[in-house]
Amino acid sequence: MDSSVIADRVHFASLVMFHYLFPPVSIGLALLIVILKIQQLRRNEDSDGAYARAARFWGRLFVLNFGAGVASGVPMEFQFGTNWARFSNAAGGVIGQGLMMEGSIAFFMESIFLGVFLFGEKKISTKMHAFSAAMLSLGTILSAYFITDTDAWMQHPVGYALGQNGVFRLTSLPAVLLNPFELWEYLHTLNGAFVQGALLMAALGAFYILVNRHREFARICLSLGLIVGLIFSITQVFPTGSKNGEAVVKYQPTTLAAMEGQFETQAGAPLAIIGMPDSQHSKLLDPIYVPGLLSYLAYGSPNAPVKGLDSISRNLWPPIEVTYYAYHIMIGLGVVFILLTAVGVFLLWRKKLEYNKWFLWLLMLSVPLPYIANEAGWVVTEVGRQPWVIYNLMLTSHANSVNVSTGEVIFTLIGFMALYLVLGLLFLLLVGNIIAQGPDVPGTQNPLGIDIEEKVAA
Repeated sequence: MDSSVIADRVHFASLVMFHYLFPPVSIGLALLIVILKIQQLRRNEDSDGAYARAARFWGRLFVLNFGAGVASGVPMEFQFGTNWARFSNAAGGVIGQGLMMEGSIAFFMESIFLGVFLFGEKKISTKMHAFSAAMLSLGTILSAYFITDTDAWMQHPVGYALGQNGVFRLTSLPAVLLNPFELWEYLHTLNGAFVQGALLMAALGAFYILVNRHREFARICLSLGLIVGLIFSITQVFPTGSKNGEAVVKYQPTTLAAMEGQFETQAGAPLAIIGMPDSQHSKLLDPIYVPGLLSYLAYGSPNAPVKGLDSISRNLWPPIEVTYYAYHIMIGLGVVFILLTAVGVFLLWRKKLEYNKWFLWLLMLSVPLPYIANEAGWVVTEVGRQPWVIYNLMLTSHANSVNVSTGEVIFTLIGFMALYLVLGLLFLLLVGNIIAQGPDVPGTQNPLGIDIEEKVAA
């Protein structure tokens, strides 16, 4: 592969993986804030109540996370034109629809209701404030749909016609928006965001218990985070994970073979619980197999034939080792999340959670794991599609900008890495400051931690 294509891929992967540290947290926290506001209404609390103050605290973290996501996300769309001009020229008329809807519908919806949520609590009723939180959450959910829909078209292109000049022309917007590959990919992505937000909330609650601060707030975070985390950790595996896997089996059998290290086509294919793929010699080293399980999971029969990588030309293989390990990291962490949240809910039910320091430490230190799991999931999706940028229609090597040199790409990558290092450090500093402050005290009713009217009066 040409060095400029490799540089473009590294450039895009670096930027998108940094950006994707933020959207899942925004989506997950937005839902949890809605639940906190509902609990406030159920208990008939005023704005100084425990659940109202918890919602404001997490609103502060949401704003910071949302801002970092916007700042790191904007350059990615420009990359389509600067680094991937041939892809944009060919597919822009199709993929541009979802990107446009994300910006003009979902993003504006998020921005408007975020402003209402931040600055309207003193000016509107509690019910309307809860409604603004719900609409903010809906905005994040819609945003995820439109972005995932764009990716789903690249995974399984539909609703288009290919012109003589090699340009994809949109023929059916409903077909694109209702892509059969989209539904479970979207729900699996959304579900992962809910898990991440819930575990983050529970981990912070564990931290406050361990340092003996804000214990009432910490109990709310622990109980809500663990219960929501357990529910969505289970649904991350079934039905969203299994159904998304069925779509991969149906539309991308080569990706399935790479995910499972299945080098040979065979009936009654076993599932490798563990192993080391050796793509050079087309075999899985030191595997531990469950006989017939891959055939059963893929096709509902332990004797069904499963296509291996030997059924396709080697030059059309995705990077096997990256796809395989990313997939197994994602699966392994999914099991960890179920076990972790199940133990936590059990301890919560037994009223022993606050006194189990070993578990609180484990919960607090688990913060990086959902980040890793969500990143690994997208590595599987995008690397597993290779060498295609549009599956079976356009090779990645034919998609980059021919007039942008390797040196230019590397230069801008270094610049972005330096910029994102500063942005990341600033983000961590501000998060640490918010955590050090803790939830606001009664009488302070602004999620940013300030009273706007008092500042203006001063």
